[in-house]
Amino acid sequence: MIHTYKVVQQRFVPSITADEAFWIHLENPSTEEADKILKKYDLPEDFITDLQDADENSRMEYEDGAVLIILRVPIYYKHRSASISFATAPLGIIAIQEKLITVSYYDNEILTQYLDGKHRSFEITQQSFILNITLRTAIYYLKFLKEINRRTTQIENELHQSMRNKELIRLLRMEKSLVFFNTSLKSNEIILERLQRSRWLHIDPEAEDMIDDVIIENKQAIEMANIYSSILSGMMDAFASMISNNLNVVMKFLTSITIILALPTLIASIYGMNVHLPFQESSFAFAFVMGLSICLSIILVLVFIRKKYF
Repeated sequence: MIHTYKVVQQRFVPSITADEAFWIHLENPSTEEADKILKKYDLPEDFITDLQDADENSRMEYEDGAVLIILRVPIYYKHRSASISFATAPLGIIAIQEKLITVSYYDNEILTQYLDGKHRSFEITQQSFILNITLRTAIYYLKFLKEINRRTTQIENELHQSMRNKELIRLLRMEKSLVFFNTSLKSNEIILERLQRSRWLHIDPEAEDMIDDVIIENKQAIEMANIYSSILSGMMDAFASMISNNLNVVMKFLTSITIILALPTLIASIYGMNVHLPFQESSFAFAFVMGLSICLSIILVLVFIRKKYF
């Protein structure tokens, strides 16, 4: 789908035609829609088609007067069938002929405010709009990182009550999301630093000042992702040690029970032999054998308790 917007009083409002539009947004475009934009503005095919790859890296390119910036943006999957709740996807931004074209094949919330016209007013230029998008991207990373931390704490509390595979798998998914976030934030940082050095950005003095704030927000998100990732890794290691320790305790207990039961079994086996045995003629033979078995078992139990096997 193709959305077109023009600027009215420092805000985006829908435009009737693409010619009068300042911003053209391609939301999960079909092949025909993508070809239409490529031909109309004489853009390289890979400016749009590369964005179909969910693993496309952040990058910045110049070609025939067009500037392509690909950012990795955070995505939140609400449906339960998703393998992970938080991931990242590419968002393409193309600046050409006093117009800005954004392309996204994956649902994200970065552009929602601008599409709905609910964004704050600002002096809209290509440079300032791109920096607003990158700033909003960093803010959403921080927002989702806090949600990941909240969910991790909740899972940790559940694991304290009952250690189940379900919670451990959820922790692994959180760890996977943090790896995606950390990698994407670092690749975005490279693009921001390159953008800061570019002459194209310096055309707009306000954007030149704003880039520093964007880089700071992105660095903060990187630091937060690193901290949460370290905490989660330490937590996973701790729970792995606890699982191993619990297994050792169970094995030690079962081994002790086996040894305790082995002595009465041994005595009963010996007195079950078809040979001459002491006290076999006595009427107290059964009581003697049972008493001896119980006494030896009690002695073993006391020995194991003293050695803290139980």
